[in-house]
Amino acid sequence: MTKSPDIRFDVASVLNRGRRDYQEDAIATDFPQGAEFGYAVLSDGMGGHAAGDVASKIVVTEMFSELKFQSSDTKTFVGNVCSVLKGAAVSANACMAAHTTNNPDTAGMGATLVAPVFIRDKLFWISIGDSPLYLYRGGQLRQLNEDHSLGPHIDYMVRSGMMSEDVGRNHPDRNALTSVLIGETIERIDCPEVPFQLRNGDILVVASDGLQFLSNGKIRKIMRESDDLTSTRIADRLMSELNTLADPEQDNICFSVIKVRFKVQPEENANIFTPEFENRAQRRRQVTTRPIKPQPATQDDAVVASEQSEEPAAPPPTSKKTSGEGAPIFLRRRWLASDGGA
Repeated sequence: MTKSPDIRFDVASVLNRGRRDYQEDAIATDFPQGAEFGYAVLSDGMGGHAAGDVASKIVVTEMFSELKFQSSDTKTFVGNVCSVLKGAAVSANACMAAHTTNNPDTAGMGATLVAPVFIRDKLFWISIGDSPLYLYRGGQLRQLNEDHSLGPHIDYMVRSGMMSEDVGRNHPDRNALTSVLIGETIERIDCPEVPFQLRNGDILVVASDGLQFLSNGKIRKIMRESDDLTSTRIADRLMSELNTLADPEQDNICFSVIKVRFKVQPEENANIFTPEFENRAQRRRQVTTRPIKPQPATQDDAVVASEQSEEPAAPPPTSKKTSGEGAPIFLRRRWLASDGGA
């Protein structure tokens, strides 16, 4: 049996409004000094002023308080992490439904959720929406959690020759969400039962899509040049690069950098990068502010995609719901309930 490592977490968080008029992102972290566990909860709200910010705060407050309560008994918590995470997400969703019922002017608000939980050298998480959880290891950057948006499906169409690379890259539907906390049925939840095995030197970045105004290549380059620095310095460099872009459409920026250090190494061959992680699609987000109704590919879209992209292929859609026949498609930023439940 592998000895429990003497683990240390170095954590730094950033919350910035970007070029938006108001802040719709929210984050809370808890990594007690000397403890063998810690967690972060991040939510990216949608619905506009007095709605998106409320949605993200509801999600973070409900998730964080439940994790704080449950983690007081670490032994029991370890055996029930996924149940706790899913239960807390359902509770947050119910709170959102109650809020919109009592405040009709906030109808249509929603929020993403991503919450990584570190217990010794194991990583659990829950994810709903498209807020990424990155792992930087050995010079490589990978997104661990699922992307619940139309982006992966559009990338698949590009690689299958049904859409040109240029059209796919700039497609206005890329950020339409296929699962989100909105007070109704949660279409998809990414919460692996088997924990991810951490290694000494791993760096995790949990973020809203505001960070993805930087390409994955740029984020990887910054991490390679900064992986020996503190999490605060890494966060400063990421934020500095976003400021250098000076993008007039810069979304709210919210992320946390978590560096993992321990003295006793876990088993070397345990769950490093399984095929499902290798096949996760990587993409750069683009903000859209209109209702989305997925349309079938047209003849004009059937252009052979360029083979120059170095990103891994996204898997094909596995559910008929994403074809537009059943599952709702949610607008990334300001989904309007009056538009027929886009």
